Amino acid sequence: MAVKPSVIPIYLSGSYPLHTPLRFLPVLLAAFSSVPQAGAAPGLQPAHLAIIINDAEPNSVEVGEYYRQSHDIPLANVVHVNIPNRPRKLSAEQFSQLKERIETQLKPEIQAVLMVWSAPYAVECNSITSAFTLGYDMAQCVKTCDPGKPSPYFNSGVERPMTEMGMRLSMLLPVDSVDDAKAVVKRGTASGFAVPAAGAYYLTTSDPARNSRAAFFPPSGMVRQRKLTITNVRANSIEHVQNIMVYQTGLANVAKLDTLRFLPGALADHLTSFGGDLQGTGQMSSQRWLEAGATASYGTVSEPCNYWQKFPNPTVLLRRYLNGMTALEAYWGSVLWPAQGLFIGDPLAAPYMAYRR
Repeated sequence: MAVKPSVIPIYLSGSYPLHTPLRFLPVLLAAFSSVPQAGAAPGLQPAHLAIIINDAEPNSVEVGEYYRQSHDIPLANVVHVNIPNRPRKLSAEQFSQLKERIETQLKPEIQAVLMVWSAPYAVECNSITSAFTLGYDMAQCVKTCDPGKPSPYFNSGVERPMTEMGMRLSMLLPVDSVDDAKAVVKRGTASGFAVPAAGAYYLTTSDPARNSRAAFFPPSGMVRQRKLTITNVRANSIEHVQNIMVYQTGLANVAKLDTLRFLPGALADHLTSFGGDLQGTGQMSSQRWLEAGATASYGTVSEPCNYWQKFPNPTVLLRRYLNGMTALEAYWGSVLWPAQGLFIGDPLAAPYMAYRR
């Protein structure tokens, strides 16, 4: 395998030679204000979010309306499309037609969209969320293990991505189970009412290839202004933990999720090749995190190699979330090369919204 400039890829599935990734300086966590901010809330608000409902799928119709009412989304922000047969993947041409149908129904003030369905979730080798937000990246599909194109939104402080950058952030809410989808929404709406005493867990596992972002795991300690305890450990799993706000690890399959309690608004993801293949069976789908109690997650839909840039950067994600951003803003802003990455969950969850400046 050829060594690329600045980064060295490692395949995350199959039997391939492994190389040691280059080390990167961790991104330091920003200082946190200890006093909640008053006044009009900045950032992504319900009025800025459009809900995309697939009229060909009853679960999408039911959950979409439930989401609209739960988050008080204006009725004018609902967009209807018709995608029969729930295909996992769309061709570039099919997606282009779908995107055009969606965008013709969006008002200029819409900054983000939520796709309410389980499939489709991929466009060729791209995720449907990245293809919608950044455009379909054909070059990434020539060789999926090549470096990706940088997202201009990465680690940015942009408040209105569509207005300021011409990009609408996007997330997908899976609806295989109506009850599970509604539970995610309930957790998303419950987040933000009070800042909880919580824990953020970062696991360096026995799988070296999937530990490529471990250098960015924040050290164990306490963020007192947010009542958040950070635990950075070497382990393949945690169990019987009851206060999870963040859980990031690197394994193909994560054990003991059924023993855990995630707080409303919790973010959780695992670095592996096909976490974003929601209906795949070879590796754990990122949808399992939502079923276990998380409110948002992330995974790649095609073999990305283990570039840390293709996965949520732990320090960037934590800093953004603790500074009051929504799950959508925090996750999207933490991935430098997101072409293959699927963002799922409730985009408006924001447990620390009171601290946003």
